[in-house]
Amino acid sequence: MQFSEILGQEHIKNHLTKSADLGRIPHAQLFVGPEGSGTLAMAIAYAQYILCSNQNGENNGTNESCNIKFQKLSHPDLHFAYPTVTTDSVKRSPKSIDFITEWRQFVSQNPYGGLFDWYAILGVQNKQGEIRVDDAQEILKSLSLKAYEGGYKFMLVWMADKLNIAASNKLLKLLEEPPEKTIFILISENEEDIIQTIRSRCQILHFNGLTEPIIAEALVAREQVDPKIAAKIAHQAQGNYSIALHLLHDDSDAHPFEQWFVTWVRAAFKAKGNAAAIQDLILWSEKIAALGREAQKKFLEFCIEMFRQALLINYETKSLVYFEPKVEKFKLENFAPFVNGNNIQEIFTEISDAMYHIERNGNAKIILTDLSIKLTRLIHKK
Repeated sequence: MQFSEILGQEHIKNHLTKSADLGRIPHAQLFVGPEGSGTLAMAIAYAQYILCSNQNGENNGTNESCNIKFQKLSHPDLHFAYPTVTTDSVKRSPKSIDFITEWRQFVSQNPYGGLFDWYAILGVQNKQGEIRVDDAQEILKSLSLKAYEGGYKFMLVWMADKLNIAASNKLLKLLEEPPEKTIFILISENEEDIIQTIRSRCQILHFNGLTEPIIAEALVAREQVDPKIAAKIAHQAQGNYSIALHLLHDDSDAHPFEQWFVTWVRAAFKAKGNAAAIQDLILWSEKIAALGREAQKKFLEFCIEMFRQALLINYETKSLVYFEPKVEKFKLENFAPFVNGNNIQEIFTEISDAMYHIERNGNAKIILTDLSIKLTRLIHKK
């Protein structure tokens, strides 16, 4: 992974290369940034810069064989850990190494891809991904060996907030007493979900979402997109290059989130004072409950963003609105008056609580039905 391939984040590139050139390499770093900001791509480029002894701010050193190994993500001193689930081929105790082929394909195709993209490859269904203690045991085993090329060893933990408690405690011991010439890079979108004792042992680097000009320029240069279309997509992507690519290829979601949202709010409008319409909300809840938990959480995140977009229109800040509804006869301008300062906080709270309970394996049908009934009251609140 070349630093020149990474979009934006110039200050972080400069910091990492200069510190590496000076030999000031922390043994544990935490890269925190929103989805599509390039945290994983930066971690791989940084590992390549050090392991291949590259210099002068770019991965174009004389160690060509090392650089080729990185192109295939097969360098023997580069190790990964990431969330996994049981599948038809791995029926118990799944570990990252069990899915290394799928992982290399995923990262090679889109190093800006998010957790939901990775789960789509795994086929999580109703399961939730975790980094388990078996992974931590595998990390310990891998790092106890000598470096294949006699230099550093890198362990990249992607979505470190998915470490369960047992894995976190085992990793903590490694961070407290790391093997010689071993570098940990933890990557996360949710810093607060990582236990404090691990965070306190890492040097933290914060990534910002990408700017619209950077995304638009990348779409023009890499995807040969018309500049006007690229600018429009960049605005809709909201700093996430992965979303920009999904929008470009018209595959933003495998699920019709927008249609489900519109069906939901329309049913909630009808249900006020109409007991018979409650049945529509129950049927809707059953439909969403049939999805996997990760899809349910992703959909509820989408709902929060839709309410936020409506609120921005209501407050006449249309320059910040990027969503363009595709569902027939649904316009955000008509929906916006029902989202205001008197109900938005409660709506956000109720949806967030629903996500919390779903993540903790609550009964999705009951959770979503309860949320729907509450929405019928909140959406009419003046």
